[in-house]
Parts: sequence; structure tokens; C-alpha cells
Amino acid sequence: MLARKLPRPNVKAGPDATSQLRLATLPLPVYNSWSTIPLAIPQIPPPDMGLYVSRASRKAHHQRKISDQIDKSLEKDRRRAMLERTVLLLGLDGSGKSTIVKQMKITHLNDYSKQDLLFFRTIVYKNLVECAQDIILAMMTLGIDCADPTNRENAQRILSYAVDSDPESLLDPEIALAIESLVNDPTFPLVMDQPHTFHLIDSAQYFFGNVKRIGEAGYVPNETDVLHARAKSIGIMETRFTFGQLSIRVVDVGGQRSERKKWIHCFENVTSILFCVAISEYDQVLLEENTQNRMHESLTLFESVVNSRWFSRTSIILFLNKIDVFKAKLKKSPLEAYFPEYTGGADINKAAKYILWRFAQCNRQPLSLYPHLTCATDTSNIRLLFAAVKETMLANVLKKSGIL
Repeated sequence: MLARKLPRPNVKAGPDATSQLRLATLPLPVYNSWSTIPLAIPQIPPPDMGLYVSRASRKAHHQRKISDQIDKSLEKDRRRAMLERTVLLLGLDGSGKSTIVKQMKITHLNDYSKQDLLFFRTIVYKNLVECAQDIILAMMTLGIDCADPTNRENAQRILSYAVDSDPESLLDPEIALAIESLVNDPTFPLVMDQPHTFHLIDSAQYFFGNVKRIGEAGYVPNETDVLHARAKSIGIMETRFTFGQLSIRVVDVGGQRSERKKWIHCFENVTSILFCVAISEYDQVLLEENTQNRMHESLTLFESVVNSRWFSRTSIILFLNKIDVFKAKLKKSPLEAYFPEYTGGADINKAAKYILWRFAQCNRQPLSLYPHLTCATDTSNIRLLFAAVKETMLANVLKKSGIL
């Protein structure tokens, strides 16, 4: 018999408590089978499917939101990458690459502070003294003697002088006077007119013309001095600046033969190459090899760059630099003496077009070539050229994006 236990009744304590408890236990009816026991099962409502659909919908909406944010971020990065240009600055040493970088700093970054200018003082001293030493050695080689006997002693003093590398050190005033006296010697122009026989930087004439100011005790270089200062580019130097809508990263590498093996480390992700050529060096030789013409070396180097597999989709900006020196030199040193096929004489337009044609002939891919005649030490000239370069880069960006 199945019995169920009822709630304990409230039985008062007393003599009849036992009888009261017995009465509280009541028997249940007898059932033949467990299946016949009446049991009221409560009705459980079906699950609310709308609740599940709502949760799934919210989850899908959240995932779409995250996906949209990722897409927007990727698009933003893509647009930023399109407006970030990496410009590789190539060319021989002395072609004006570093001067271009200096102009970029003056034009698009803050001007040089006094501390920055003082950094170049030792470089200017070295340029001045080394140029004077190169002239004296060339005079000995060419068998040219000083007209003023006192300049023979000055020449020996200059040759034995070494500029102190300490930034606080100043140029010996007596050496400055000795160089000034040598520059005024009647035989000095005879050597200066034969630059093809020895290596001399193009800024030599500028420093000789400012030797008195450079030799003063309180000398601080100005921006023009900085632009003319020459120091070998060793290793890889990087400069970043904003150029209108574009973010430009300029990579400058050394132009000496010993430095060119490092160039390949900079070849990836290059959007433009700015190749500098000192157009005035058609009659000069390499410092590393005094039998190799510098213009021929530039042509060989340019040909290897523009036809490299690394730059099959890269635009080339060609700066034919030092056009001012080229113009002054052309009458004294005929271009046809070094390029016999040239027949244009001393006409600067014809001479410049011929050299440009020689470089264009090297471009066999062919890549987009944007040539410019430049004077890297002329800030106003370079500012105009930078504006033209910016337009070229923007046009390339729009073309790659499909807008043009």
C-alpha cells in the first residue's frame, strides 16, 4: 500500500497526544498499477523562439559592427599608405644629394637653429682648407709656381695644417690669411681653369670667395654656407616631412663605390627614385679612379638602376644638378672633348638636351622619367621644383587608385 505523508498537524501536548497523531496518518486508496495513479503534471509553455532569434540577431549585428570597423581601419590604412611616399635618393658622391636634403629641411621643416649651424662650422673649415690643399697639390703636378714668393711659404703652411675636429675649435687666423693670399696670387686662376686634371669640389670657389668671413673669430655659418658645405654621406640617412597631402620619407645613401653595396637594403617599397647628376662634372674624374670620367660613371650607374627588377613599377625623377656651374664651364671646357658625338657647341640648351638624351637612352623598361634642371644651392629654384615633384607624386597616387 502506498501512503503519503501529510503535514504534521498542530498537536497540542497532553494525555491525548498519541491518539491525535494516530488519527493524522490516513491511508491512500489502493491502485492496481503505478500508471493509474492520478498525477497532475503542470503544463510547461514551449520555449520562446523569439528570444533565441533576438539573441542571434544581436550577435550577428555585433559581428557585423566589428567587421565594419575592421574594414574602415583597413581602408584608412590603405589610404594612408597611398599618401606615404618613399623616395630613394641616388647618385654619385658630390652630385648634390645631401644638398637636396638640406633644402628639404629648410623648405618643409624648421630652419636651422644656431646649434645646427655651428655643427657645420668644422665642415666648412675642412672644406676650405682641403680645397686650398688640392689646389697646391695640383700646382705642383702641373708645374705651376706661385708668382708671389711669400705664397710658397704660405703653401707649405697650408699643406701641413689639419683642422681640429673639436666643434669648439676655430680656424687658425694665420691659415685663413695664407689661403686668402694664395687665392689672390696671379697663377691661381690658371689652376682653377683645369678642374679636369684633378678632383675639386664645386663649392671651392664659393669658400675661397668667403675666406675672410670664414676666418673671423666669431664665425657662425649661415644657411648658404651650410648648403655649400660638403661631407661624405656614409651609411643610410632618413628624413621625413609632410609635403602637402603627402607624407614623404627620403632615404639618402652614400654615393661612393664602396657605399653602393648598401643600396640594396633600401630597395623594397620604394615609390620614387630621385637620381641626382652633377651635370657640370662632364669633364671631371672620380676620386676613387682618376681615369674614369664622372659623367660616364653616372650614366652607367643610372642604367643599372632604371633597368633593375626592383624598380619595374617605380617613377624616376632625374635632377640634372649644378646647372649654374655647367653654364659657366661650358665655354671654357667644350662638351665635345668628352662626348665627341655632341655637335651643339657652347649652347647651354643644346648641351643640356644632349645629356638628358643620353640618360633617357638608358631607360629600357621604360619607366616614367621626370627630368629637371636644378641648382641645389638655390632655395627658390628648389622650392619650385619640389612643388612640381609633389604634383607628379600626387598624380601617380591618383593614377594607382584608379581616379585618373
